[in-house]
Amino acid sequence: MSLLVVNGLTKRFGGLRAVADLSFAVEPGTIVGMIGPNGAGKTTTFSLISGFQQPTAGDVVFKGERITGQTPDAICLRGLTRTFQIMQSFPKLTALHNVMIGAYARHSSVAAARRHASDIMDRLGMAGRHDELARNLTLADLKRLELAKALATGPELLLLDEVVSGLTPTEVEEMVGMVRKIRADGITIVMIEHVMQAVMALSDLIVVLHHGEKIFEGVPQAAAKDPRVVEAYLGEEMMIA
Repeated sequence: MSLLVVNGLTKRFGGLRAVADLSFAVEPGTIVGMIGPNGAGKTTTFSLISGFQQPTAGDVVFKGERITGQTPDAICLRGLTRTFQIMQSFPKLTALHNVMIGAYARHSSVAAARRHASDIMDRLGMAGRHDELARNLTLADLKRLELAKALATGPELLLLDEVVSGLTPTEVEEMVGMVRKIRADGITIVMIEHVMQAVMALSDLIVVLHHGEKIFEGVPQAAAKDPRVVEAYLGEEMMIA
C-alpha cells in the first residue's frame, strides 16, 4: 500500500488555480522530488497535504486513511510533518528549546523531550549549538534546525521544502548526506528543491509541476531528457549535461 496518495488535488484562489487536478503516490521508504518553476504550485501542494490549507477539490490519503480537511496538528500526530521554505524558528529561544517544542508531540515530560531533541540535534551535526539562540545561527544551521524540529515530531513521512537552497556546495553535500541518513532510518521523504544536484542525487521519483499541473512523473534520468520538463524548467543546459 502506498504511504501517501494524492488524488485530483485542486486549489483555487479566486480565479487562479494554484494546483490543478494533481495526482501522485509516494511509496514507503522512497524519496520523491517535486520540482518546477517558481509559482508552479509546489509549496501550495505541501500546504494542502499537511493541512495548512484546505483543497477546493480532491483527496489526500495517508496510511490508508483520508486526512483531507484535518488540522496540521492532527496530521502531524498521524506521522506526517513538513518543513518550511521560510524557516519558522523561535528566534529568542535556544536551538535546543526550538527542537524540544517538536519533541512534545511524542514526549509528555520535559526530560524526555530534552533527550529526544538533543539526540536529533547531535545526529544532524548540531552538538555544539544546543544553547545558541536561534536568531544567532547561520543559514546552514537554521536549515538544520528546521529539519531537526520536524524530525522531533517522529514523522513517517517528511515533506522538505527547499532545505538545500541557498547553501554553499560543501553545505549542499552535507545536507544531501543527512537526507540519505534520514531515509536510511526508515522515514519516507517528499522534497521540493531547486538545486538539481541534490534532486537528481536523492530522488527515486520526480514529479514536475507547471502552472499547478503535473507535466511529468518518472525517474530522474527521464525527467532530465523530457522535452516538456526542459522547456518548462530545466533548460537546455541541463538536458545536455
